Amino acid sequence: MILIGLDPGLTCTGWGVIAAEGNRLSHVANGHIRPGADGDMAARLVELHDRLHEVIAEYRPSGAGVEEVFVNVNPQSTLKLGQARGVVLLCAARSGIAVGEYSPKVVKKAVVGTGNAEKSQVHAMVSRLLPGAKIAGADAADALAVAITHAHHLASARALKGRAA
Repeated sequence: MILIGLDPGLTCTGWGVIAAEGNRLSHVANGHIRPGADGDMAARLVELHDRLHEVIAEYRPSGAGVEEVFVNVNPQSTLKLGQARGVVLLCAARSGIAVGEYSPKVVKKAVVGTGNAEKSQVHAMVSRLLPGAKIAGADAADALAVAITHAHHLASARALKGRAA
């Protein structure tokens, strides 16, 4: 199963693609999308959509994990993040991909084991869980962490379903 993790942002949206075979995870690809900062908001959102659509078309994931918005001190930043997140959700949904949404605490707990982990701990664990992956920066590492979280949640759901049958 191919899964994509997405860490939305207007200035930089990280993406990470993994393959999940049972409990085994492997790195496929990762990167980030940086819409031009000089365009108006609508043009930047269109660029984010178009470039993310290209990534989804290339890797054809069957599922997506998206990080939920956390509230910033600056309401304007939170609003911009929400708009980018809306584009990410729309792009995945229009591609027919089922989406799981995860708070930063849930991602940290799934990857590190504690919801209060530091970003550096999350990035170190992503490198350990996906050995050999060349990670294209912090946003891509965060996106890979979201993909790993999604894989764990899907595996747990399958296990629970198997016990119920």
